Order: sequence, then C-alpha cells, then structure tokens
Amino acid sequence: MAQKDKTKWDKKYNETPSLLEKREPSKKLIEILDKVKGKKTLDVACGAGRNSIYLATKGFDVDAMDISQVALDELDKKGFENISTKLVDLDEYEIPKNSYDLIVMTNFLNRKLIPKLSNALKINGILFIETYMEDKDNEKPPSNPDFLLKKDELKSFFNEEFEVLDYDEFFNESYELYRMKKQAITIKKL
Repeated sequence: MAQKDKTKWDKKYNETPSLLEKREPSKKLIEILDKVKGKKTLDVACGAGRNSIYLATKGFDVDAMDISQVALDELDKKGFENISTKLVDLDEYEIPKNSYDLIVMTNFLNRKLIPKLSNALKINGILFIETYMEDKDNEKPPSNPDFLLKKDELKSFFNEEFEVLDYDEFFNESYELYRMKKQAITIKKL
C-alpha cells in the first residue's frame, strides 16, 4: 500500500473532521443515473462516501474503495447493508474485469486507472468521472499539476468501444473551499 498516501489522507480526515460530514452527491451523477441498467456499482476513491450513500439509497449495491481507513470507518458507521467498503491502494489493486454496471470516480485523478475502470465495466455499463481541471480562474494553486486535467482531456481516454453520453466543463459546488473548474464525462461501454 502507498503508505505515504494512506498516512496523508488519514491525517487529513482526522485533522479536518468537516471532510467526513454529510455532503451532497455529485449533481452530474444524479443527472445520469437513469442511464444505468444494473445495480452493481464501484465508487473509486470514495472518501467519506457522499456518492456511495446516495447510490445505496437508490438501491444500488456499492463497492466503496479508498486508501483512508478513517474515511471508510466513517462510511461503515452509516450502516448501509448495500455498501461494502474496501481499503485499497489503487496503484496496485486489480479491479475485476466485466464486473460493474456503474463506476464512479469523483474528485480524484489517476490517469493510469482509467483504462482499468473501462475494462471493469460490463457491456452497456456506465463510467462516470468528474474531477478538477486546469483553468486560469481556479482559486487554489495545485500542489501537483498532474492532478489536474487539461482541457477536453477526459474525451481522449475512450475509443470506438465506448459512447460518450455526456461531457461538460463547469465550476465546482459552492460549498467547496476553493472555486475550481471541473470536467465530467459519462461513457457507455458498447
């Protein structure tokens, strides 16, 4: 496990308990939910589980994965029988192929992971990615530019085996600490 990342995120959640408080799910995720034809879901880098909780309340069976045990423990306390938490290092974890009807990855970017997520989709499965991008109007300077998408970058990860159902660039939710531009894409595996 990437001990440095685990330590960083556990510390961040312990020192900033507001990060573990209830938050609204991604608005873009809510908008695309009617396109999903099954119930088996993966929430990648789920954190405290804002999207996992929303999906569970809608009847989805959610595998919620994160590197922070602190965040996963908080999610487990919510008591959802249809959320299964798993402590993983996403650099090493092998996501089972052809396993999920819906995969969600928000506010996290690991470019090498995107092909693995695509392979983990069942035929007609939906992949939803929403994360931060470079923009001159971003209020927070990035600690590492590798964690920000370039303009239109999400579109570049998918070939003719996938249909882009939705793509958007927009500013994040008003409750976030800093105003930041995001990209979101919804694709379907053909």
